Amino acid sequence: MFRIRRCTRIIKSLRSYYTVKSNEAPKDPHQVAKQIYSKIKATGPITVAEYMKEVLINPLGGYYMHRDVFGESGDFITSPELNQMFGEMIAIWFLNEWSKVGSPKPIQIVELGPGRGTLSQDLLRVFDHFGALQSASLHLVEVSPVLSDMQARRLCIQSDNIIDKKSVIHRQGISHQGIPVKWYRQLEDVPNCFTLLVAHEFFDALPIHKFQKTKDGYREILIDIDPCKEYSFRYIIAREETPSSKLYIRSNETREHFEISPESLVLIKKIAERLEIDGGLALIADYGHNGSGTDTFRAFKKHKLHDPLVEPGTADLTADVDFEALSKSATEAGGVITFGPTTQRDFLLKMGIEHRFKALKQNAKPEQIDGLEFGYKMMTESNQMGERFKFLALLPAVLEKLLKKYSVAGFH
Repeated sequence: MFRIRRCTRIIKSLRSYYTVKSNEAPKDPHQVAKQIYSKIKATGPITVAEYMKEVLINPLGGYYMHRDVFGESGDFITSPELNQMFGEMIAIWFLNEWSKVGSPKPIQIVELGPGRGTLSQDLLRVFDHFGALQSASLHLVEVSPVLSDMQARRLCIQSDNIIDKKSVIHRQGISHQGIPVKWYRQLEDVPNCFTLLVAHEFFDALPIHKFQKTKDGYREILIDIDPCKEYSFRYIIAREETPSSKLYIRSNETREHFEISPESLVLIKKIAERLEIDGGLALIADYGHNGSGTDTFRAFKKHKLHDPLVEPGTADLTADVDFEALSKSATEAGGVITFGPTTQRDFLLKMGIEHRFKALKQNAKPEQIDGLEFGYKMMTESNQMGERFKFLALLPAVLEKLLKKYSVAGFH
């Protein structure tokens, strides 16, 4: 996610759908706060992970569940929303690596947390251009009804909600290219098949546990009721060890403050198992660090930093992804190998975004050039998204000899 600090004219020239309207947020701005307040009152302080789940995906008032959170009118902007080049580079990466292993079919393109469906839209367009959608299907993992509806409107000729509560599919349709599109609430429900999986700005929203070094050793940071103000909260340090501090703290840890996302580590293992058993490729793009991050938990509202404990449910909660931890968890069983993390700037430049930018600029209308240049600089410049965002690739370990001979595109 990234804050916008440019004039409205340029912002509106990026992608024309920044003013998409969706269901309104709950009328009571304190709805989520009241639920968290009641929970803490009944059971005591909660972990940051519990707090994040309630704030982001609570069915009644969760941040992602009732609104369009992207673009100028939302709280943050993502690379696919800037312009088509980002999605095109990712599509070319998948096509390139897929061709190295003989372009096996059938394939399924899987996106975790597809946002407005913009990245998947670009992927399908490029795949279709190269005639690569025969025996293909698109599978989207999404929990938000509002975002699922937006994705369907963008990607499909027609789609329908699945009313059958026994079905793991909660929506299905046909894309503009004529391939099946299906929606799920969790990766485990996606069928087993050769998979091209992308997760862009997905892991940063998964729940984290926060820990602080004290004189008694590491203690977990919890969230409690603030007695000074109604429906407000504060951080406290657990007096004793919690289950999380017993399970997740490494013996060689030295940081004063750090965060762990067990849900991320479990998910990356599931992705690795899928690639090992069924074959496939995975590309994870997010902002993060390589095991050195400390206190990164924060909130964004209207493109500005916001106190995560104030008005929960009205702002996005996020934390930097620990790519070192993801890579270790993915490779632990030996079924996959990882490449990266590498910076977004390096990845995009190695994939040829500079040449694509020049070609688009040469053929652009005068009123399109400002937006095109703005998007390119935002994605690639070191002081913008270029260094903050990282890419990590996962491929089956059986390809190791092949990949030593033909290096993975976009990575050192």
